[in-house]
Amino acid sequence: MKIEEQDDVFPVEDDLFEETFSADCAYKFCGQEFHINQAFSANLGVAAPVWDAALHLCRFFEENSVDLKGKRVIELGAGTGIVGILAARLGADVTITDLPLAIPQLQRNVSANMPPSGWPSTTPTVVPLSWGLDQEKFSTDWDLVLGADVVYLADTYPLLLDTLSHLCKSGGVVYLSSKMRREHGTPGFYDNALPQMFKVELAQRDPDHNINIYRATLKTVEA
Repeated sequence: MKIEEQDDVFPVEDDLFEETFSADCAYKFCGQEFHINQAFSANLGVAAPVWDAALHLCRFFEENSVDLKGKRVIELGAGTGIVGILAARLGADVTITDLPLAIPQLQRNVSANMPPSGWPSTTPTVVPLSWGLDQEKFSTDWDLVLGADVVYLADTYPLLLDTLSHLCKSGGVVYLSSKMRREHGTPGFYDNALPQMFKVELAQRDPDHNINIYRATLKTVEA
């Protein structure tokens, strides 16, 4: 549940955030409140805002009472980190990743959302991960691999697939939440690219907001 409303405008131009400014938003999931800072700037671009797909994935975990306690979780392209932070507040051992420029924003949000009694499992780890380049530095034994609105640029799809397949070698389950933007080829990724290597199922569809959540497991690994 979002406490403050925000327009969902998908940035497509590098100069969209020519002026640098900061905005704080509050959200509530699973009976807990989250305070997320968004550092809008030309450098961060699409990593700056909290996108609706991330809120849908948080709500999906809440509504389905997904048990994250003790799970090893990694979030890709985390941006503000709200999904990974929620998982950590629910007891998961979380690693939150994005490109290097997004790391300071992620670190601020992790620090700002530590529960008064401390993290129930461990403090979330925030580290850079560039798809297709350095995923080999990461282990393959994750329980869950999460991503929200990370499918929007066709040139990155092979890199994302390489990264997902590496992280899921030991049987990890992928949850990807996406606004289904045809102009960015998002439906094609789920219909054609992802099924080449993964068993894919539609976990939730929200036609009003044009957002789908998919569950996927590597084909060589039994779900």
